[in-house]
Amino acid sequence: MNDDLCFLSAVEMAAQIRAGRLSAREVMAAHLARIEAVNPQVNAIVTLHAEQAMAAALAADEAQARGEPLGPLHGLPVVHKDLIMTRGMRTTYGSRVHEDYVPSRSALLVERQQAAGAISVGKTNTPEFGAGSQTFNAVFGATRNPYDLSKTCGGSSGGSAVALATGMAPLADGTDMGGSLRCPANYCNVVGMRPSVGRVPDFPSQNGWSNLSVHGPMARNVADLALHLSVMAGHDARDPMAISQGGEQFRMPLESDLRGKRIAWSMDLGGLPVDPRVTKVLDAQRKVFEDLGCIVEDDCPDFRDAHDIFMALRAYAFELHYGAIMDRHPGVLKDTIVWNIEAGRKLSAAQLARAEKLRTALFMRMHRFMEKYDFFIAPVNQVPPFDIDQPYVDEIAGVKMDNYIDWMRSCYYITATTHPAMSVPAGFTAEGLPVGLQIMGRHQGELALLQMAHAFEAVNGAGKRRPAL
Repeated sequence: MNDDLCFLSAVEMAAQIRAGRLSAREVMAAHLARIEAVNPQVNAIVTLHAEQAMAAALAADEAQARGEPLGPLHGLPVVHKDLIMTRGMRTTYGSRVHEDYVPSRSALLVERQQAAGAISVGKTNTPEFGAGSQTFNAVFGATRNPYDLSKTCGGSSGGSAVALATGMAPLADGTDMGGSLRCPANYCNVVGMRPSVGRVPDFPSQNGWSNLSVHGPMARNVADLALHLSVMAGHDARDPMAISQGGEQFRMPLESDLRGKRIAWSMDLGGLPVDPRVTKVLDAQRKVFEDLGCIVEDDCPDFRDAHDIFMALRAYAFELHYGAIMDRHPGVLKDTIVWNIEAGRKLSAAQLARAEKLRTALFMRMHRFMEKYDFFIAPVNQVPPFDIDQPYVDEIAGVKMDNYIDWMRSCYYITATTHPAMSVPAGFTAEGLPVGLQIMGRHQGELALLQMAHAFEAVNGAGKRRPAL
């Protein structure tokens, strides 16, 4: 088993394949061996297509030998979150309702990765229908944190984060409604970005006008994530929210002069309870940005109404996507999903209208705030990774939580603004648990966000620490 190969960056791995120093088959064989050795401990990859992946790697090498054009992800193994349709590959959504479902087509997200030369290896674990930031379900069980197997990996893209952290894949995809790309990246010491709405088109979709949930990339470092985003992004006319720009801009060099960039710094997003183990790690990072020449000020956007906005629109989305499933399969969905669907059914038109009006006001406040600042920096999660047997956090720093997602406010406040944000490794608690930093950029400002995260990562270096599996 070649662990060093499995922990190469995706950028370097792709370059070595392109130069002929590595073959796609060598890369795939190393990763399949790594999966066999490590996955039983963490339960991250729940559906594996080893034979198909090796056949695709052979085809990739043969195409390269014929001199055919190579995509930017040529020969790279990639894993897909089990919420994302993948043709010919079991896609369960973490639910017993779909535990035997094999799609006849792939989502656009998968098609784009494969068109860029990536080879689909398997599906990664997720909570049922992505509901909740703790990755467990009745089909596959729980996914464990590789830095402490007694702790959660977060969610809902938990399997993807663990696959990256343990060297089972160099790239993974995911989705983010209330923090599902950022939370597991934070808990597993990798990088995850929630892009702007429309940056990564979503097709097919039940709600093409949705501006709450997005698809996005995960990787072990910022340059790899930028490469991954470059093939995901780009206009598609079938998504009415799609941004017209292509993704090529994200393959530009990420080095940038950050002197004079203004950063708003808040460790509690305006009064949220935060575990002191988190703030201890993050407070030490402020000097990194100051040493980069940034102007760092204590300030926070006015997140007034962000909670009410998110909870109303989330409930609406759950009724839209899962209400009919609950009716057809009574007693099958987990209780928190049922609670969310029922909350959606209680919404009145007046309540939805109020949420949309308040969200527009929130966006305008954020727009004015970000005219003053280039970036906003805050915790990703308000608590470190918690016990694997605890379904969700019910108390933070002595403050009781109201429901199963209340503890994710530090992520979903930013979701409600539609601004891009990412989690970058920042350090570890005294117990050795990862803590990430959340950096938010200006509206549709992913390139600048990547440049800032890249600069921080280069100085901080926490992302280089591997789990001791």
